[in-house]
Amino acid sequence: MDRFEQYRVFAQVAEMGSFIKAANALELPRASVSAAVQQLEAQLGARLLHRTTRQVRLTADGAQLLERVRPLLAEVEDIDHLFQQSQRQVSGRLNVDVPSRIARRLVAPALPGLLRRHPRLQLALGSSDRAIDLIQEGVDCAVRIGALHDSSLVSRPLGSIALINCASPAYLRERGVPRAPDALPAEHWMVGYASPTTGRELPWEVADGDGGRQAITVPSRVVVNNAESYIACCLAGLGLIQIPRFDVRDLLDAGELVEVMPGHRAAPMPVTLLYPHRRQRSRRLAIFLEWFEELMRGHLEA
Repeated sequence: MDRFEQYRVFAQVAEMGSFIKAANALELPRASVSAAVQQLEAQLGARLLHRTTRQVRLTADGAQLLERVRPLLAEVEDIDHLFQQSQRQVSGRLNVDVPSRIARRLVAPALPGLLRRHPRLQLALGSSDRAIDLIQEGVDCAVRIGALHDSSLVSRPLGSIALINCASPAYLRERGVPRAPDALPAEHWMVGYASPTTGRELPWEVADGDGGRQAITVPSRVVVNNAESYIACCLAGLGLIQIPRFDVRDLLDAGELVEVMPGHRAAPMPVTLLYPHRRQRSRRLAIFLEWFEELMRGHLEA
């Protein structure tokens, strides 16, 4: 393995904090990855990684080397794709993570068109409603809905999606149609939604009369932690939900759900693409970002 490949292997191990994860991401035997790092350390005369049974951490020398090789690796990837770019061809694997409903309702149905245009591209599509560590899990790009925590990742805002209040016809026949937020705590139920990050049940948010928004406490009989269960419980008549409009458009059209209190919607939720700095100029990533942005355009408020 030449010096450049050793740098590439070292950077993958350092960023993922694991020889096994790096080996899987690079599609190399674990022994080859370990040997490459050991050879690099011997050639440089410096220990680059602290190894324990639970984790791998950078030494001071390793951190200094990683900072220097990141731009080098990005530049070489640019060169590799220079001529492919002129022909609009890409190849290789791109790992993305998308919220489950967006993956199912928007991304998966549109993927055949993307892959017909780029037949040598392979997309590894993860779909979850939890926050993940992109670098630790080897993810090239993630789609996030909602407010972001401070991050060293590159963020690309796309716009916002509208949230609407919904209930099933059966629920409305039983409990009545809510007209104003003040009546919710005493007269209605909501389907509780637990934050995948904190596990805490999120409050109900409504627009007030002054153009602002406030959180109110609405009782719940069931609490879920993913969008599929959230919608299913609403369809079963277990309470009101607040949901992105695109997520239930077909159910609204079919009359299986009904929008309520349209004048008291929660604030629109921002949609953001996140990716690590070292993959900022990847040709595969650039094509996916452009494609996904176009895919979402019709569902965004701004």
